[in-house]
Amino acid sequence: MRADLALIGFGNVGRRFARLLSERRGALLNEHDLDCRIVAIATRTRGAACDPHGIGGIAAVELAEAGRSLVELHDPHGGDPPETGLDCIDRLGDSIAPLRVVVEATTLAIEDGRPAIDHVEAAFRARCHVVTANKGPAAFAYRRLRSLAEIAGVSFFFEGAVMDGVPIFNLVRETLPAITVNGFRGVINATTNEILTALEDGEEFAAALARMQAAGIAEADPSLDIEGWDAAAKAAALANVLLGSDVTPHDVHRAAVDPGAGAAARAARAQGKRLRLVASARRGGRPAVRLEELSADDLLGGLRGTANALILDTDLLGQIAICQLGGDLTQTAYALLSDLITVRRRQRSLHAAPARRIP
Repeated sequence: MRADLALIGFGNVGRRFARLLSERRGALLNEHDLDCRIVAIATRTRGAACDPHGIGGIAAVELAEAGRSLVELHDPHGGDPPETGLDCIDRLGDSIAPLRVVVEATTLAIEDGRPAIDHVEAAFRARCHVVTANKGPAAFAYRRLRSLAEIAGVSFFFEGAVMDGVPIFNLVRETLPAITVNGFRGVINATTNEILTALEDGEEFAAALARMQAAGIAEADPSLDIEGWDAAAKAAALANVLLGSDVTPHDVHRAAVDPGAGAAARAARAQGKRLRLVASARRGGRPAVRLEELSADDLLGGLRGTANALILDTDLLGQIAICQLGGDLTQTAYALLSDLITVRRRQRSLHAAPARRIP
């Protein structure tokens, strides 16, 4: 089945996804009957392009990484190049492909989750499926967007919003039927966990942060991480999806990891404990992101470096732990690919041949 894609956002994650599509093209065709074609790409600083016959993903990556405009890839017979991601989504809506998917990979806007939410809404109006690695839509507007997706008869997936490509939302949705998740607690921000590990080992805060930035783990502006906003957005998304909440990151009690955490981290270690930034929530309660001293036998306390973990408290299976020992761009891009395959599987099940009576 052919799938026409519009890539909205073409930063590190978007470009790695484009490469991953090329690398896994054979497997997508042979194992999932999925023939993906990028027909539109919108960037924040490198222009946008549409071509109903397909845009080469690798060519787009090379142009962007060379600092050139993607307008060079625009179909000259298709009118003026699009100016925004919304323009690209409108043009994707004109595609006659059996699957039309908006791949939303813009960065989190912690104020209100936009423009990512605008992109998702526009996709639904155009009857396009959505997969996104952006935390904003689920953290700020999950309940409304889920309803709009149901009305439009399309899928809305966001596995990459928390713990990269490690299945959390898919795990609960697809493999835990009749289970109620009553709460969760986890270490879900790699940058702050790496910094806290470095601090307890005696490294200074500024040096640890600079090393994280040089390694590409922390952004040039790391404020979303160290001020706790990234973890708060993930906590809000988890609460909204798994616990039936209707909160935003601004409703989450939030703590920061600052230079003062160094003394606290070393003091905790001297007592055989570990200081970690823990996101948690209970059904019906307010999510929180707190610096907590954890005992040595606590799974979360044993997480070092960029390792993350989430513990789900369920009614029938007790506590379920999901661990990620390290993350990178490939894992986040894989989350988009995984969600894309899930869209295809759902489409296949909707069009499955009716059962025949056994003679």
